[in-house]
Order: sequence, then structure tokens, then C-alpha cells
Amino acid sequence: MDYTLENCQKLVDDWVRTFGVRYFSELTNTTILMEEVGELARIMARQYGEQSFKENEKDLDLGEEMADILFVLICLANQTGIKLEDAFKKSMEKKTRRDKERHSKNPKLLKNRGADT
Repeated sequence: MDYTLENCQKLVDDWVRTFGVRYFSELTNTTILMEEVGELARIMARQYGEQSFKENEKDLDLGEEMADILFVLICLANQTGIKLEDAFKKSMEKKTRRDKERHSKNPKLLKNRGADT
């Protein structure tokens, strides 16, 4: 299967209707999305920040947490009639137009160029 955003939206919709019975409300899914972002933040703080992992957190998976966020975000897109591929393309075009030269002229970014590669 080709995992385009369009296909992922259909895959999630099929899963919800088959295994999830129905979508949670949009408000509930927004709350779940925030919970999932918090779980990602916990891993980031421990893996890349100054906090250390607790004994019961050693098996946490960064990619799995990101995928959980994507799943709930796709649920919200499905519920609100958003075609994520179209929305993402539009967002990238906007960012490119707006920031075409902005970041390449940012002295804060230039002084540390290559630090994260």
C-alpha cells in the first residue's frame, strides 16, 4: 500500500468504522491529541533534554508516539472534512512564499549552520 496522506485518511477511517465503532467527538479527539503530544514531549525531554528516563519509561518509542499523534490528527481531519494532502501542499506553498529568504538571512541560524547535521 502507498501511504499517501489520502490513503492514510482512508485507512484510518476504515479502521475507526471497523474496530473503533465510531469516531470520538472532535473535542474528545482534540483532547486525545494533546495527550499524545504530551507523551511525545516527555520522551523528547528525556532523550534530548536534561531529564532522565524513569524506570518505567525505558521502553518508550519516539516514532510510535509521533505515529499516535498522526493517527489522531487524521481522525480530526476526517471528521472535519479536511483533505490533508491538499492542506499540506497549500501550507508548504505558503511557507515557501513567506520564508523563501527569511531563514537564509537569519544571523541566529547562520552562526550555528551545520550544528544539527
